[in-house]
Order: sequence, then C-alpha cells, then structure tokens
Amino acid sequence: MAIFVTPVFLQRQSEFYHQLASMTGAGIGLPRALDQLSKHTGGGGFRRSLALIIDRIERGNTFAGALQESGRDVPAFDLALLQAGEQSGRLDACFRLLSEYYRERAQLARQVMAGLAYPVLLVHFFLLIFPLGMLQGLVLRAEILPFLTQKLLVLGPIYGGVIVLLISGQGRWGERWRSLVETVLHRVPVLGRARRNIALSRLSIALEALVNAGVRLVQAWELAAAASGSPALRRAVIGWRPRLEAGQTPAELVSASPEFPETFASLYTTGEVTGQIDDTLRRLHHYYQEEGSRRMKTLAVWVPILIYLGVVIMIAYQVIKFWS
Repeated sequence: MAIFVTPVFLQRQSEFYHQLASMTGAGIGLPRALDQLSKHTGGGGFRRSLALIIDRIERGNTFAGALQESGRDVPAFDLALLQAGEQSGRLDACFRLLSEYYRERAQLARQVMAGLAYPVLLVHFFLLIFPLGMLQGLVLRAEILPFLTQKLLVLGPIYGGVIVLLISGQGRWGERWRSLVETVLHRVPVLGRARRNIALSRLSIALEALVNAGVRLVQAWELAAAASGSPALRRAVIGWRPRLEAGQTPAELVSASPEFPETFASLYTTGEVTGQIDDTLRRLHHYYQEEGSRRMKTLAVWVPILIYLGVVIMIAYQVIKFWS
C-alpha cells in the first residue's frame, strides 16, 4: 500500500480488480490472468510483485495467501473478500466488488481534493500577504531573510501537521494507535459518523461473503470485523466468542452492543429471524455505504466554505489592524 493513498492509486486498484474480474469471469485461469496484467500494465516493481504471486499460486498457495507473501501491504478488507471468494468459488464476483469499492473511493477522494484546492490556494495567498508589515519590509527594504523566516515558521507546522494526519490515518499502524485515531476522529462532527458508516458497510459485505463461503459463524464475524478497519468494532466482536459458542445468536449480541446502531441491529435481527441474512447484509452494505459517502460529500462541500469564511474574517481583521 502506498504511503499516501491518492485518487490515482485507488483508481489503479479499481482497474486491477476490474481486469481480474473480466478475465476470470470469462474462464481465464487466475495465473494466466495475472500474467496478462503483468505484461500490459504497471512498472517493473508491479511486474516483479505479480511474478512472485503467480509463482506462489502455482506452488499451491491461494491468491490471498500469495498476496500476503508478496510483500504487498494488503488491506484486511481485501484479504477477507478474496479468501471468501476463493472458498465459495465466487472469486470473480469479489473482484468486481473490490473494483467498485476502490472506484467509489477514488471518485470521492477526487471530489474532496477538488473542493479543497481553491481554499488551500487562498490560505497560502493570505499567509504570504499578511502581515502587511513583513510584505512592506520585503518590497521597500529588501528584507528577504526575515520574510522567508516568518513564512517558514507559519507554513512549516501546517505542512507538518497535515503530513502527520495523513500518515497516522493509514491502516498499517498498530491496534492501539489506530484505536486512538479512531476515537479522536469519531468526535469530529460529520466525519466521525461517516467513518463509522463506512466501517459498518465493509463489515456487512465482508460478512456476507464469508458466510456464503461456508466459514464458521464465529470466525466469519471476527474476520469481517477486522476487515471493517474499525478497532472498536473488532474489539467488540472479539469479545463475543464465548457467548456465541455458548449458544447466543449474533442478533442478540449486536442488539446489546453499543458499537452497532439501532438500524443495523434491527435489520440484522430481521434477516436472522426470516432466514434472509444474505439479502439483509447486502442491504446493510448499500445503506451504510451510501450514508458514509453522503456525509463525506457533505464534508467536502462545507469545509471549503468554512475555510473561505475564516480567510475573509482574517483579511478583514488584518486590514482593520493595518489602518488603525
């Protein structure tokens, strides 16, 4: 996985899984499909990685196992779906699901970045112009060093903070650190609820695939919780094992857990009672995916507006201060 997850990286992941879905759906074996991809897409590092994966598969390993052994940082969500697809014989369907998942993430990331581009440029313009005394010193007295020093002291911490936030949000860090990041972000209006909805969406579709693959219910829930990307959901589900093995149903445990909202618990209980758990999990996936995307898009609209307002207020303050 890349250090910074960009829309380009997400789109490449989507195309990778889309091509695998098309070829395996047409009856082409997975090693041959991967070999075709290595010849026509990606750079040298990508080709070497695929060659290693093909070698592992030909030696009898699964695709998910070969991905892990290739040295690629594969998300738990991908691994859960790929393992389920191989066990159930629906690998091409899982490829299509992953392709759509990464396509939606790439589209959302582009929208967020496009919305933030102009506000970020405006903030830089403001920070370079104000305070006006530093700009006057640069223009009238050629005080270059004080001007550059002041701008570095202001912009440096901002850049550093953004980089730290981007890196800390990646899923490669330890459970304790990811749990801390999740706790902090869940207190942020709109963003916290959006992240929780997306985690529930991942859990639902991973659980549906694992159950259809014939994975034991206890193990399926634990793998799906890990695939959700939420340490809080994973901790809650891990604690269910003794009670599930004692005879309690997942619906009872979901209803009693504060980590699962009432809507999720109600729909899951209905699906379990009626025996339509597959359909229910797919509906939960679509519902929470749409809710999460909607909230993220709302955030992408309002954050630039708030930045505009902040810059306008700061400009007004600086102008009044200058003239007074």
